[in-house]
Amino acid sequence: MNIKKSILLRVRLAFLAVFLFSLAIIWRLVSIQVLNGEKWRKKADEVGLQVRNVPATRGNIYSDNGSLLATSLPFYKVAFDPTTAADSVYLAGIDSLSMLLSNFYKDYSYAEYKRKIRSARNDKKKYIVLNRKMINYQEMVKMKTWPIFRTGRYKGGVLFTKIDKRFKPFSQMALRTLGYMTEDRQGAGLEYSFNAQLGGSDGKAMFRKMAGGVWKPLNDENEISPNDGIDIQTTIDVNLQDVAEASLKSHIMEHDADNGCVILMEVATGEIKAMANFGKDKKTGLYNENYNYAVGNHGLTEPGSTFKLVSMMALLENTNLNIDDTVDTYRGKHKYYDKTMTDSKPEGYGKISVRKAF
Repeated sequence: MNIKKSILLRVRLAFLAVFLFSLAIIWRLVSIQVLNGEKWRKKADEVGLQVRNVPATRGNIYSDNGSLLATSLPFYKVAFDPTTAADSVYLAGIDSLSMLLSNFYKDYSYAEYKRKIRSARNDKKKYIVLNRKMINYQEMVKMKTWPIFRTGRYKGGVLFTKIDKRFKPFSQMALRTLGYMTEDRQGAGLEYSFNAQLGGSDGKAMFRKMAGGVWKPLNDENEISPNDGIDIQTTIDVNLQDVAEASLKSHIMEHDADNGCVILMEVATGEIKAMANFGKDKKTGLYNENYNYAVGNHGLTEPGSTFKLVSMMALLENTNLNIDDTVDTYRGKHKYYDKTMTDSKPEGYGKISVRKAF
């Protein structure tokens, strides 16, 4: 009997321990959700909120006559809060909206889009990306007329997030001169050199982190609007640039050169009207604008005889020099400041005329 009583006592104590433990869990849940619910909801909101950058629209790059060389085209990511629309708006438009989405994206059926939206609405999801494919401005305007979407962001729940993409209307023309900028602020060419002017200044806005790691922008009175970048106009002439590139490419291909460049300057103003560069890809053997040999370190070689004409023109314009005057070549060596220049002919040419020197 004593053994049975002992076992019975242990069982009762075990049940009591489980009961007390269950009461402790229930009390903890009530404490978190009811007594301290507001505190923890506020904490969750703070964790899910973040001030993030709102990118400015990058400025354009133009040629000398105003032709567009580089611009930013707006594309949009379509997101949706399926809980926003009133029941009457939702029920009246969900079938048509699902059909339009299916016909537009051509990836899922009408039924699958409807199921996705209905499931998110039932689960009270505040943010879903309808499709990863981005749309252009005209497509966005069209979508704004669709059922549910036409009621807008605050009554319909549709959200179009703008993403700018750089576009060059003339494709590969002056590609290396125009240059590029990467997300980590590396780059080359005009895009990099004038990034401060072209890039403008980003704005600031409050975002909420949603399921899947996506960030939903919130309307906040403290939002700072971005200042878009300014445009720059170059001295590049698109017609001369086209001729320069075609001519350069045909000649370096003819001579199987490793690389080559062309700089075309307007003498009266000093403006650069064309700048073309081509280098051979060692793997493919094809020529492309992989480096700006015209101004880059790899192109810093002595101009040599190609600069004689410019030098002689300057002398004849700005001095009383005559082409039959005599010049002493100093036995092939001449010290200029702290540098000694050496002629290709070791003993030099002695005294010769300017005409002969040229």
